[in-house]
Amino acid sequence: MNKKHVKVAAASILLLFLLVAAVAFLSRGNLLRHVAGKHMARLEQRYGLDIGYEKLHMKGLRTIAVEGLTVVPAGRDTLLSLQSLDVRIGLWALLGGNINVRHVGMDGLSLRFIKQDGKANYDFLFLPSSKDSQPEVPKAKRNYARRVNTLLDLLFGLLPGNGELNNLHIYERNDSNFVAFHIPRLHISDRRFQSQMLIQEDSLRQQWNISGELNPSDRRLHATLTAPQLTVPYIRRRFGAEVQFDSLTCRLSQEKSDNSLACLVGEAEVRGLHVYHKRLSTDKINLDHGQLRFHVDVAPQSVDLDSASLVRFNALTFHPYMRIEHPQQSGAEPTWHFTASVDKPWFPAEELFSSLPKGLFENLEGIRTEGELAYHFLLDVDFAQLDSLRLESDLKSRNFRIRQFGHTPLNKMSDEFEYTAYEDGRPVRTFPVGPSWEHFTPLAEVPDLLQMSVMQSEDGAFFYHHGFLPDALREALIHDLKVRKFARGGSTISMQLVKNVFLTRNKNIARKLEEALIVWLIEGQHLTSKERMYEVYLNIAEWGPLIYGIHEAADFYFDKRPSQLSLEECIFLASIIPKPKHYKSSFTPDGRLRDSQEGYFRLIAERLAKKGLISEEQAAKVDIANVTLRGAALASFHTQAEEGEEEMESESKEL
Repeated sequence: MNKKHVKVAAASILLLFLLVAAVAFLSRGNLLRHVAGKHMARLEQRYGLDIGYEKLHMKGLRTIAVEGLTVVPAGRDTLLSLQSLDVRIGLWALLGGNINVRHVGMDGLSLRFIKQDGKANYDFLFLPSSKDSQPEVPKAKRNYARRVNTLLDLLFGLLPGNGELNNLHIYERNDSNFVAFHIPRLHISDRRFQSQMLIQEDSLRQQWNISGELNPSDRRLHATLTAPQLTVPYIRRRFGAEVQFDSLTCRLSQEKSDNSLACLVGEAEVRGLHVYHKRLSTDKINLDHGQLRFHVDVAPQSVDLDSASLVRFNALTFHPYMRIEHPQQSGAEPTWHFTASVDKPWFPAEELFSSLPKGLFENLEGIRTEGELAYHFLLDVDFAQLDSLRLESDLKSRNFRIRQFGHTPLNKMSDEFEYTAYEDGRPVRTFPVGPSWEHFTPLAEVPDLLQMSVMQSEDGAFFYHHGFLPDALREALIHDLKVRKFARGGSTISMQLVKNVFLTRNKNIARKLEEALIVWLIEGQHLTSKERMYEVYLNIAEWGPLIYGIHEAADFYFDKRPSQLSLEECIFLASIIPKPKHYKSSFTPDGRLRDSQEGYFRLIAERLAKKGLISEEQAAKVDIANVTLRGAALASFHTQAEEGEEEMESESKEL
């Protein structure tokens, strides 16, 4: 082929290319509407939607424009309406299969989430995919790193470096309650944005200030919310909680990695935080300064929070490590493996106690300490084999002492003090725990058999541990995970005592944390002797409906003084401490112990024999028939029987 033919061929190809380009340019609007129509038809069929627009066209080669867009679920309120939208995209990125939004101009976007009488216009979002959709990837083959990278590619591709959004409305209503967000104008210039947001929730009106940076090229986000006592909407109605703060700053960046790993680095910082939820605390939790700096690595089957991450509570900082793994197992359904640890070397003790959030540790507010502390924590749970669970928690001290008690003197149990018993969160009895109370029984007057029976039933190592039994806590956690509910607590006598003397009966996370810290202080600083603690325990323990202390218990069940109790009576009293209000379930209607109690009696008797309090021969002769009710407990059975006869007589008369 000579040069002339080559030139002719080249010219022909160039002409053909220009012709195709010209046709494509002239028909680009039709092509856009064709592609959009196919996607909209698929969405309409799958989710029962009516999607329409007034105008859809191209402006030049890179700008997609739509006007009058609406999305209406069948038979429901309009979900989305949009006056106009111009989106300028990166052409070369699009040809390479990626979306890269360069500029956005939007006006009059309205999103309305309406739920009335149990029916919502967004129900379709939670419907399962249709049969013709792609089959679900088996859990064992899911790649979390790929999913996160894909999601971030989409996120950073859609974030514009420049743009202007006007009149953005988001409205949520559930029957008579509603939340409305309105952004009059959001201007993005050179990747930076600033705006105001107006919020109304029922009768509450707020104005938030929003600023930050969107940097898709560097894969970085930064946003700050500020307002005087900003109240997070919807939280109270949905979760029964209240969350307020003065400022919230969030930063997120994605580090370079391949598809087998997604690396996220960022920070969240809050100031003037106030949180309330009845399961957290009975009062508001106040945190002046909270911060989380995180480094997260997402692998195909695991997510790691690197120990380089930092958590700050006021003046206290520590570096947590966390790993959640969902490993692929051949021939079996994958199970979760969770690991968390904290190792904080020696630090000033005052950093901890001055940083406790106000409202979370009421008894410790105002406490002053000196010395140093070190903390180690490890939780390792393989849900495929729960019995291998590891739980370690150790708070060490060095030259530590309490310089000043806070709201509550933690040594008050050492002397006589006023104790208040609660029922369903309400006080029902108040009495002094000491000689001035006529029913007080000194420890020396409590039979050794009863003392040891109670300890063997509740906490056999009470006089040897420092407030906690890690193995008991571990076994309780294993059991709770197996039955999937909080069935056991692993509490020691020290923990039960602190719970009853210092804390309310409200069951929440704050109470358990405060309970653990007070136990550590009392036991570690020897604020009350073990003997006195056990004496208090035996004098305030509930042994029946409004029956408190061993003196009232011995009188209520057996019409005796504590010193007169027999071996079997001591074992019986130890058996009902966990369920004092249900003591009648241990007896037959005529007041005899049920045969089901015999195994427990044998067990405690064997333990007493091993401790040398009774002989093996005495243990073998333990007989539940020797437990005979007298006093008010027996009378309560007669009263119950008489009430039953009266009910039967009344029913027969009616018939």
